[in-house]
This record gives sequence, C-alpha cells and structure tokens, in this order.
Amino acid sequence: MDTHEITDRFLRHFEGRGHTRVPSAPLILDDPNLLFVNAGMVQFKPYFLGEAPPPYPRATSVQKCVRTPDIDEVGKTTRHNTFFQMAGNFSFGDYFKEGAIEAAWELITKPQAEGGFGLDPDRIWATVYNDDAEAAGLWRKLTGLPGERIQARDGKDNYWDMGVPGPGGPCSEIYYDRGPAYGREGGPVADEDRYIEIWNLVFMQDVRGDLSPKLGHPPIGELPKKNIDTGMGVERVATLLQGVENVYETDLVRPVIGRAEEFSGRRYGANHADDVRFRVIADHARTGVMLIGDGVTPGNDGRGYVLRRLLRRIVRSTRLLGVQEPVLQEFAKVVRDTMGPTYPELVSGFDRINEVVRIEEEAFLSTLTSGSRIFDLAAEETKRGGGDVLAGDKAFQLHDTYGFPIDLTLEMAAEQGLTVDEDGFRTLMNEQRTRAKADAASRKTGHGDLSEYRKVLEQHGETEFLGYTDLQAEAKVVALLEDGRPVRSVSAGKKAELVLDRTPFYAESGGQVADTGVLLGDGVELKVLDVQKIVPGLFVHRVEVVDGEIGLDSKVTGSVDAHRRLSIERSHSATHLVHAAVRGAYGKRAAQAGSLNSPGRMRFDFTTPGSVSADVLTEVEEEVNDYLQTNVEVQSFTTTKDKALELGAVALFGEKYGNDVRVVDMGEYSRELCGGTHVDRIGQLGLVKLVSDASIGSGVHRVEALVGGDALKYVRKEQLLVSQLANTFKVPSDQLPGRIEDVLTRLKNAEKEIAQLKTQQVLGSAGALAGKAQEIGGVTVVAEVVPDVDGNGLRALASDIRGRLGARPGVVALFSPAGEKLSFVVATTKAAQDKGIAAGKLVPSFAGKIGGRGGGKPDMAQGGGTNPAGAAEAVTALRSAIAGIG
Repeated sequence: MDTHEITDRFLRHFEGRGHTRVPSAPLILDDPNLLFVNAGMVQFKPYFLGEAPPPYPRATSVQKCVRTPDIDEVGKTTRHNTFFQMAGNFSFGDYFKEGAIEAAWELITKPQAEGGFGLDPDRIWATVYNDDAEAAGLWRKLTGLPGERIQARDGKDNYWDMGVPGPGGPCSEIYYDRGPAYGREGGPVADEDRYIEIWNLVFMQDVRGDLSPKLGHPPIGELPKKNIDTGMGVERVATLLQGVENVYETDLVRPVIGRAEEFSGRRYGANHADDVRFRVIADHARTGVMLIGDGVTPGNDGRGYVLRRLLRRIVRSTRLLGVQEPVLQEFAKVVRDTMGPTYPELVSGFDRINEVVRIEEEAFLSTLTSGSRIFDLAAEETKRGGGDVLAGDKAFQLHDTYGFPIDLTLEMAAEQGLTVDEDGFRTLMNEQRTRAKADAASRKTGHGDLSEYRKVLEQHGETEFLGYTDLQAEAKVVALLEDGRPVRSVSAGKKAELVLDRTPFYAESGGQVADTGVLLGDGVELKVLDVQKIVPGLFVHRVEVVDGEIGLDSKVTGSVDAHRRLSIERSHSATHLVHAAVRGAYGKRAAQAGSLNSPGRMRFDFTTPGSVSADVLTEVEEEVNDYLQTNVEVQSFTTTKDKALELGAVALFGEKYGNDVRVVDMGEYSRELCGGTHVDRIGQLGLVKLVSDASIGSGVHRVEALVGGDALKYVRKEQLLVSQLANTFKVPSDQLPGRIEDVLTRLKNAEKEIAQLKTQQVLGSAGALAGKAQEIGGVTVVAEVVPDVDGNGLRALASDIRGRLGARPGVVALFSPAGEKLSFVVATTKAAQDKGIAAGKLVPSFAGKIGGRGGGKPDMAQGGGTNPAGAAEAVTALRSAIAGIG
C-alpha cells in the first residue's frame, strides 16, 4: 500500500466517523515556542488551551512535521528523520478514551479490502500510563487484546504535556511486533526495535502545575472538558504495509536514494559509510524542499540556518559519494514528484523552490573554496607549531562561519595527517546550543502565563472589532489586569491592560502596527498606548490612566487617533501595491516574507532567488505611482479560502487561514487575503517613494518606502540637497553625477601620490635603521620602533632593510604605534632561516607585550596589537628570543 493511499484511508476513516478533514498547517506558524511545526496537534492548540472555541467538535488531519534536534545523527541509523507526516484525530470535548481506542483499532485491523490497514491483531501491543486502569480495561473490552500484551509504563513514556502549566494527560501507545528477527521478546518495554510504535493516543484530562506528571508529580486539577489528541506515524505504518526494513526504503523516500545512486554509480546497501550519506541526502532533500515550499529561505540564523545546514549536508554527502556536479535541483524534482500528490503547493511553487536550491548550492560551493583556504591556514599553523591536533575552536569556526559539517573537517584533517579536538569542538557547540536555548526561553511566552486572559475569553467571548468602519465607539470594560493579574480598578498615573466588549482599535497583526488613541468615561480619561491579541480573538488594550479611576463594567467611548490610522492605512495599502509590482517584475517566486506598516512608512520583505536590480525597483516605484492615478476604490469582502484563491487572491507563505477569509481588492492589479485596514481609494496614498533596499539574507530582499506626506517631505529634502550641491559645484543638477565622479577621481589620484611620497620618505630611513643593527648570538638584528607607518609602508621598509643585511643571518623587526593600535612586521634573511629562525615563530615571543597576534611565513610575518605602550618591551623580548636561539 503506497503512502498516499495510507493517508487517504486514514482521513476517510475518520471523516466517516464525523470528523472534519482539516488541511495540514504550514511548517511555520506564529508560535513563540516552536521553530517548526513538530506535531499534528500544533494547529489545534488554541482549542485545547481554551484560547478560541473550536469550529468543530471533531477533526482529522495529516500534518507535515519537522524536528531538528539531532541533525548530525541523521543517516547514522535508520531511526532518525527530520521530516515526517503525522496523521491524527482530535476530539474537543466530544468523545474520549473509548472512542479513540475503538476508532484506532478498527482502522489498523480492518481488512485492506474493506478500507483498513489489515494489520495482524495478534501482533499488536498497547502500553498505558502506569495507573490508567481504565485505558487498560478498555483495550481488553473493546479489542480483545490479552492482558499480557498491554504493558504499563511510567510518565516519561506514557504521559504527555506541553512542558509548561496547562493541559495534559496519560497516553496509550500502539506497537506492532515485527518478529524475532528484529530483537528479543518481551513487548515494547523490552525492545522498541522489534516492537515498533505506530500510534500514540493522548487522553487530555488533567491540568498540570509547575511540576509535570511525566516526572511523577500529581496534576493540580481536571480539565472541564476531556479532549483527544492522537498521532499516527505515517512513515512507520508505510514501513509495515510495504514490507520494507525502515523508512528510507518506503515509496516516498527511496526514490531520492535512487537518484543519488544514479549520480554516484554506487549502490545503497553495499557500504555502511555510503549508506549514511544516501540517508542524509534522502532525509534532508525532503525536509529542505518542504521548508522552502512553506516560505523558508536559507540564512544565518533561526529557520534559515537550519535549512542552510540541511542543504549543505546534502551537497557534502554527494561529494563524499564522488559526485562533483550540482545535485540539489535534481533531488528537489524527485521530492516534488513523490510528495506533490499530497502537497500540491510543491508543484505550483516549484519554480521558486528550484531557484532557491540552485543559488544555495552555488553559494556553498564558493564557500567550500574559501572555507578550504581557512582550513589550510589553520592546518599549516598547527603543523608549524609542531602539533598534530587541529584546535576545537578552529573546527567550530569552520562549522559556524562557513557551514562546514564536522565530518568534513575531520576528513580534511585526516588527509593532512591531523586529528581534530572533537571534545573542544563539541564543548563550543554545546555552549552555543545553551545560549540559543536560553535566548529562546527568554523570548518564550509560557502558556501558563496566559491563564487570566483565557478566563476573560471564556467568560466574555471574543472582542467585537468595529475598526473597519468606525473610529469611535462606545464599549464596556469587561476586564482589567495589572502585570497579568485581574484587578477591579486602576487609578490615575498607573498603566494597565484593559479588555472591552467591542473596540474600534486595531490590534497589531499582519505587519500592521496597533492603533493608539483615548478612552473617555464618566470622570475618567485613559490613553491607549498599544493593542495586542494576547490570545486569539481577545483585544487587550495597554493603557495609561491620565485622570480619574477606571473600574470594571465602566462605560467608555473609544476614539482612535484618526490621523495616525490613515497614515498607517496608506502604508499598508502601499505594501499591497508594491507586492503586486514586485510579483509582476519577478513572477510568483517573489513571495512576501514579512512587512511592517507604520505611520507614513512601510517595510516589505520578499523572497527572490536572484539579485534585485536597482532599475527594476525604479520601475516598481514608477508603476505603483502610475497606478495611484487611477484612484481605484479599495474593496474588501469575506468568502471561502478556495473561492478567494480562484479569484486570484494572493495568500502569504506561513500564514494559517481558516475556511472563511477576508479579501482586500485594489482592482485587477492587487488582490490579497488580509485582515488589516486600508484606505478607501488608492489615490489617498498620494505618493510612494522607495528610500532603501538591501539583501537581508540568502534569497530575501527588503525595500522600505515612505508614503503620503512623509514621502513628499523626503522628496522636497532631496530636491533641496541636489540644489545645494549643484550650487556648490557650479553645474546644472543633471550634470552633478559626472562632476562628482570627476572630483572623486582627482581625489583618489592625489591620495595615491601622497601615499607614494610617504613610502619614499619611509624608505629613506632604511639606511639609518640598518645602521643600528646589533649582533646577537651570531645574528644581525634590527629591532626598532617607527611611529605612524601603515602596514604597506612597514612591509616595504622591512624588506629594504633586510636587503641591506646581505648574506648574513639577519632579523628585521619593526613596530609602529598609531593611536591606540600598533602594527608590526618581522622579516628574516635566507641565512637566518637556514639556522632555523622563522619569522612566524618569533611572533609569540613578544605578542603578549603588545596585546597582539599575528603570523606568516618563515621569511616574513606581520600582525597588530592593542597596547602600543608595550612596543619597547616587545623589542627587548624579541632580542632575548633571538639570543636564546643563537
């Protein structure tokens, strides 16, 4: 049974049991706790947590998931995968344990001819939480599973929670016995290689406190509604139903290995080292394509860094298989063809995916060249110092800066007869991970901290937003909070959070900043500073009480700062138009990757695999401003997502949309799914002026623009500046570029002449300095301090003096303080080198005196320091070192 049939049977099975089929969410969701979606229940978290009412009592989905904690372990065994599919069924206060067990058992044991998976009931085992006698009893009652095939396990294996205070509950896991050839008898508690887990049923019934029941601590209460969250590993079930050994041999993964076999001429299964490389390629190709398909682009931090690592590990693995030509685009095609039937966005968005992997591969091949040079220098330095172990910090630098996997550094080191300080490397890696986790933790909003906001949502429902049509409205205060704690009143001079039953104030979302304004009531005035959706559907106003005292149930009139709102709306509407113009110039692959719409200013990030031409951006600006002249009416309407897409509306990468969506229409030119506020007619924008553009990561470009009055002020300022320059240079404004270029050319020529004169002046002192030479241990030494000579002049001077020493063993060392820094050069004659005196080896003898470092070849070394006052001591230390050699 192929994998697409497995997922289809799963969904049809639960649709037949009254579940709503829900599409997979993107791998990127707006969740501060997650880098990527890593479980089927993630998109349903608001319903489990009570942050939003579920739109259906039962749901089923097949969710694409990515987990990346052990990227370096992928390929070493067949158990690690970064991408997988999780099929799940969910109940929001509807059925519970009995319904979950019964439905799962029916699907896995029902004959294939009747729509099931047809697994042998006699080979199925179940585990339950150690004190969950109810679940064990239901397994026996509903399935006839004998007691000896139901095993109890502790909380580490069979209790689930989110890692923070909130909902949780015991698990019951379903295992399949693959037989004696795969390990010893005794059930899952004895051998999880033989007994493979295929499905986890989570019975969410508890409220956990600060201490988790996973570690044996009791829950602090029960949930008002008991929920079901299950996850079936699609790839694991495919392994069983396709009769193969592991995930890498299933129908959606093996084709990638097959393409790698064609490239390399080698065969999977013939050699363990090669098998590791084949598995890395297969796993990472799937993950990489799925991430790019959901809008991730390679970068140097966060999600982009993970993607970059995955793609570069593929390239490196193919090199180790003997393949030299580019490969990523070919692997991407295989993933598209295998995964496209389930995820059609891979087909429709493949042009962009293809370009992203092409550019990243080209960049990495260039990086391999530059990184190899860095490695060669580090290896040479190690050997020159008499060592045979490359320092851990050098290996870490290659990994962190150049994206070198550690196995690449190990192999290159072995080729040069070196080993690598792997312990030192891993220590630095662990320190980096610790810092990253600490940073993530500092930014993370624990779900337990939101309990009071959820209570407000449960008691009063979602906030009614009136701001699409009204900038002023009467409302009632339904909640007041200080530091996340409910209070009954707040007096003048204090800041607090306030929730209204209805509001004209827009809460920050979709790149649009929040409204500000005032709230007025009976004897009370509040300034609205910010508005945020702390939990979905609940508008939380951050306010300062200016006068009086505000209490619960108070009636107030909210007034949005209309001038500021209109300025923000101009920016947001301009973003839509710039997006449309960019897509017109670069095609659908130019997808929005972020935006910020603030008063009078917009920032727009978009993905584009190639470079962005200044001429094209000029055309984008002209096209947008030309379109403003049409003064088209801006319309918005609500429809189904499918209907909106049929109408050509653009949906953004990484956004999760419900079935009903809001469409903002600016004529045939721009039509997007958007929940923000906009101008009534596009002529209200007045002027859009692009003021900056820059690359902010691999394949991601950022443009910033001013809109309306702010744009006009900018243009006037630019005109004034041009007028002043034209007056200064005594030329018409259209001749300024040529005139400025002429002045700069003459300035550069003058600087060259000055540098030549300074060099001649410096070299003029060579004879005098050579005359100060001292004999130390049979070596002629010139060691002097020569202030304010740049690096080039210092090298030239040292070379001149060395030439004057003739065939004698000689050393020239010059130190040049300049401000708070110092440069130095050490040069040796051929005769000195024959005596074993190398310039580079002399540097450590004095480096500590000047707070410096440096290096080079036996005939010349150079560097710098941060302690110019130590120059004289450095001269003394160098002379002592030479005396010791002599």
